[in-house]
Amino acid sequence: MVTRTASARYEGLGKDGKGFITTQSGVLSESRYGFGTRFENEPGTNPEELVAAAHAGCFTMALGFALAKAGYTAGTLNTEAKVTLDKDGDGFKVTKSALSLTATVDGIGSDEFAKIAEEAKAGCPISKLLNAEVTLEHTLN
Repeated sequence: MVTRTASARYEGLGKDGKGFITTQSGVLSESRYGFGTRFENEPGTNPEELVAAAHAGCFTMALGFALAKAGYTAGTLNTEAKVTLDKDGDGFKVTKSALSLTATVDGIGSDEFAKIAEEAKAGCPISKLLNAEVTLEHTLN
């Protein structure tokens, strides 16, 4: 169906290494990543941030399409994803992606909205990809 690509290059090893990420679309082009961007606050990106962006985008789009399929035509959806990286033995593991949604959807009731949002969370391809706890909190204005 659809295949998307990205590439990463790491020059040097360990903490002293410097990484560069490029995406097929060019939105990221030689974007810096490494120990400092992952575990400290250096400028650049990191894998968990990119997973959070992918999950927020995927879920929000899935919900938008689900609401349209249910007959709703106007609204705004804002999602933040917080991806947690925890120690796992000698390494690390992504253990959670917490979605936080604020939405305005004309004409929808809170029970129906909650049901559609939970279905979108479960059906989102990135939710299905993650081997981690996926949670959703939402506010309907």
